[in-house]
Amino acid sequence: MNNRKTAHSPLAERMRPTRLENFVGQEHLVGEGKLLRQLIDSGRLPSLVLWGPPGSGKTTLATILAHALAAHFVFFSAVLSGVKEVRLIVEQARAMLEENNTATVLFVDEIHRFNKSQQDAFLPHVESGLLTLIGATTENPSFQITAPLLSRCQVLVLAPLALADIRRVMERALADPVQGLAGQGLQIDEAALDLFATAADGDCRRALNLLETVAALTLEQHRSAGGQASEPVITLERARETLQQRTLRYDARGEEHYNLISALHKSLRDSDPDGALYWLARMLIGGEDPLYLARRMIRFAAEDIGNADPQALQVALNGRETYHLLGSPEGELALMQVAAYLATAPKSNAVYAAWHKVRADIERTGSLPVPLHLRNAPTGLMRNLGYGEGYRYAHDDRDGLVLQEHLPPELTGTTYYEPTNRGYEAVIGDRLRKWKQILKERAHQYDQKTSTK
Repeated sequence: MNNRKTAHSPLAERMRPTRLENFVGQEHLVGEGKLLRQLIDSGRLPSLVLWGPPGSGKTTLATILAHALAAHFVFFSAVLSGVKEVRLIVEQARAMLEENNTATVLFVDEIHRFNKSQQDAFLPHVESGLLTLIGATTENPSFQITAPLLSRCQVLVLAPLALADIRRVMERALADPVQGLAGQGLQIDEAALDLFATAADGDCRRALNLLETVAALTLEQHRSAGGQASEPVITLERARETLQQRTLRYDARGEEHYNLISALHKSLRDSDPDGALYWLARMLIGGEDPLYLARRMIRFAAEDIGNADPQALQVALNGRETYHLLGSPEGELALMQVAAYLATAPKSNAVYAAWHKVRADIERTGSLPVPLHLRNAPTGLMRNLGYGEGYRYAHDDRDGLVLQEHLPPELTGTTYYEPTNRGYEAVIGDRLRKWKQILKERAHQYDQKTSTK
């Protein structure tokens, strides 16, 4: 394992700890009595998948395991290597096991970038115990790692680092005279430290990269000013200049995409405009396709609002058209307006529920024939066969209502659409109840007439 650090290595690499007591964060894994600490203390290691966002400590934990266990560690990048390199590692692992009984631990960074066949190449060697696999991924293993390989690994979930943890990492870098920045006499304002800790968004590597950049700029400015007796200070103003624009953690094709769109949908459904606007803005700022968000809100208007507010669907359609016309950034306001409208509209999933009921009946009963009285009869043959016979024209009735069945006989009396008492759907429900009462009375009168004949 080549883990040599030089003065030219990035600060984040130089400050990477090799002992568990120097590791910051992930207390649920490395705290006293927790799983990883127990594994290191026991000297035994199962195959693992470390799943967490960038800069949460996946590679660092693998490095610590490499130093703590008496095993041959191989660090391997799924971006730079393939199956050919895996075969070479397997041959070396066999040789080391036969020659000196040394086990091999293979750390695969960004394992989600391997396709199915590449991941399958690990299976027999993990199964036999020749290789202990540690895979690191920022993507949900359920979606990105094959089921056979995943079943042979224990998944450990790493969380974004807390603000306090990010601060500790940066303070340690500023205080370390060997691998850190202490030898340069730098000072930093508390406000600047807080700004970087927040901007890092839980990413330890990003925090150290920001700190390294601002340190270099501050020292250069200090030298240009003649290097007076005062120490170089990283001010809040300098930190803001370095930061420029904060980059949010978001992957438009990964799990974070699904997490955020789920949060947006549920905020809309729960009639919370503040939550809806926040998650919509998070996705827009993170780089999500605005037209995708517009389409999702159109779907929401039909699925979760329906006839409780029939105008909602038109508002959502208009929002998409407005964005298409204006583009960014003006068009994003139209999407925010749509989100606020949908969140505050009355809700009903009655049409959505009806759709599932209808589908279930169609799958159960198949292609039931259309009742003859509902069929059109454009030809004499069809009229002779009874097409359209007995059909009653609703406009001929004073109430526009006719007593006739519109479902196949096998489904007579089935109710699919059950409007709620919310919004405009309450009006629809009241109207349907009145119509049913009128038709019920007519049916009763018809029964009385036929029974007296």
